[in-house]
Order: sequence, then C-alpha cells, then structure tokens
Amino acid sequence: MTAPSRSLPANRRSFDFRSAPILPVAEHLPPVPDAALLPDALRARFAHPPQWTPDIEIERPGVLGDREAVRAAVLVPLVRRSAGLTVLLTERTAHLSSHSGQIAFPGGRTDPTDADATATALREAWEEVGLPPSQVEVLGRMPTYTTGSGYVVTPVVGLVPPDLPLQPNPGEVAAVFEVPLAWLMQPANHRHHLWEDQGVHRRWVSMPYPDGPDERYIWGATAAMLRNFYRFLAA
Repeated sequence: MTAPSRSLPANRRSFDFRSAPILPVAEHLPPVPDAALLPDALRARFAHPPQWTPDIEIERPGVLGDREAVRAAVLVPLVRRSAGLTVLLTERTAHLSSHSGQIAFPGGRTDPTDADATATALREAWEEVGLPPSQVEVLGRMPTYTTGSGYVVTPVVGLVPPDLPLQPNPGEVAAVFEVPLAWLMQPANHRHHLWEDQGVHRRWVSMPYPDGPDERYIWGATAAMLRNFYRFLAA
C-alpha cells in the first residue's frame, strides 16, 4: 500500500500528532467477538496462546543503535465491570519532561530489585495509581515494544476488581479513566498514521476515544500495544 506521509518539523515539540494525516487503510478486519473478551476466555488464550505476529514491535528502525536497551514494563489492567471488561488508563501530568499529557498504562523503568517484568509492572501500578499488587490476577505477558526513546517495554496483562479506591500519584498522573475493551478491540476505531523525517519512516496507530464532551487521544506506544493485543486476541 502506498500512502501520503508528513515530514516532522525541526521543532518536534511543536508538532501536533493529532494533525497527522490518517492513512486510507482498508483492512476490513473484524472486531474481537464478545465471547473472546470474557475473563475465562482470556485466561484460556494466555494459557494456550495461538501463533500470531505483532503489528508493531518497534517505534522506528535503528532507534537503539549502539545504545543499551532500557528495560521497562507496563500493566494493562482489565477491570471486571458487569457490562464488560474495561482497560484502565492514565493521563500523564502536563509538567513531566517526557510524554506529558499523554495517555499511558501504569508502568515504568525496571529497577534492579525487580524480579522480572511482572514485578516491575505491579510495582509501578502501585506507585502511580495505588493499585495493590494483591488485587491483580496476572494473565500473562505480551511481546516487547521498543519506543522511540529506547525503552524496551513488556506489557503485562491482568484482571482487577472494579471500584478499587485508587490513589493516583499527583506528581505523575493527572487522571485515571477506563475505556471499554470491546471498543478498543474494534479495528474500525484504529487510525493509522505515517510521517517521514530525513528518509526515516515512522508509523503509528491512534485510537481517539470519545469520553463525554472530551476526547481521550490514545496513540503512540499505548495504542501500538493495544493494537498488538487485538492481533493476539483475533488470531
């Protein structure tokens, strides 16, 4: 498929990714069936994973170069609502030096004391939003995703009860909200974008979620990992 691209301005901070062209991708992929989004179905899928291929594994080619990868992990919390599972997401505070105001999963850099990626994801979720590790039923891990800043991120998927008394860290988290998993698992809600900068192409996905009068603009690494989750469940 060929499609128009957009060059990134020299001042990257001034570039509004929401204004990037939407690629006319006619993939006609089906949504994940509701029956496959039930807790028991997800447990079975992680216990016996299918053969599948992630859509996006690295944000841009050659991002690591000679640098050593920085290991990180995020928790993909699936909230067990009576109307169906939702995905708990955060909005980062505006004053942060990187990715300020963006939509993200709870997570961060791996500490030397973390036993593994799951330990990192659970610890970070506790530190960022006050989600107790004891309340997370870990289902499994997804393939790593390498960000443009050189982080190799492991998504850890887990089920959590509804209406936990979360306590977001005001230094990192401006808001916590939920998006129905069924909505996120519909490819019709996935927008594809591409820009070219000095011969390097970067592809990303966005999932703008209408939340009342507002819009939660899910994009970048978060949207890429959700897109891979769709591929995993649809395989």
